[in-house]
Amino acid sequence: MHETVVDLLAQNESHAEEFDTRFDDVQDGQAPDAVTVCCSDSRVLQDHIWGNEEPGHLFTCGNIGNRVVQQTEAGEVVSGDVLYPLAHTGTETAIVVGHTGCGAVTATYDALTDGVDEPAGIEHCLGLLKPHLEPGVEALPDDLDRTDAINHLVEYNVDRQVELLRESDDVPDAVDVVGVVYDFQDVYGGRRGEVHVVNIAGETDVETLREDNDEIAERIDRLWEY
Repeated sequence: MHETVVDLLAQNESHAEEFDTRFDDVQDGQAPDAVTVCCSDSRVLQDHIWGNEEPGHLFTCGNIGNRVVQQTEAGEVVSGDVLYPLAHTGTETAIVVGHTGCGAVTATYDALTDGVDEPAGIEHCLGLLKPHLEPGVEALPDDLDRTDAINHLVEYNVDRQVELLRESDDVPDAVDVVGVVYDFQDVYGGRRGEVHVVNIAGETDVETLREDNDEIAERIDRLWEY
């Protein structure tokens, strides 16, 4: 068997020993406190960024570009994986998690500016991002280099996904929607691995957010006020 699989199974042995009793309260059902929508990236450890090691606490979704929507015959709708805990498990917090240097945002930026040639599956995912990011690309300041432009668009994408959740009739009104950016590239000036809050319920003004959320004020920051 492939060495990587052997190594992973060995790690699972340790996991199973540690978690043996942690499923007692959730074996027959779940009521997660939050659903997180992260970008599919090996550097973004979806549970670990929150220090989570408790089964049943977080409902984690991952895809290219931390998207909350999918395309159906009825048009664009909130993805079933994101919607399920909001509709069926009593979850009332949704967190969109972007990250610095996002490859999906980079590819979408390239597709909108120069064009890209990707396999059909990736092209489909970029196609879901493009209409939402195109206004952001057009609004980028002229003096940004490519790296800064991408990280500005990361925030813009998080904002758009928050907006899509908040505007959907399928998402209950009681759901709190928050947008954050996970930074492992020293972009925000904090420690690598910190989560920076950029959007709460559609509000993006940093000073307003800090005044209204003083308990997390030090984690509220933005690169771009557009």
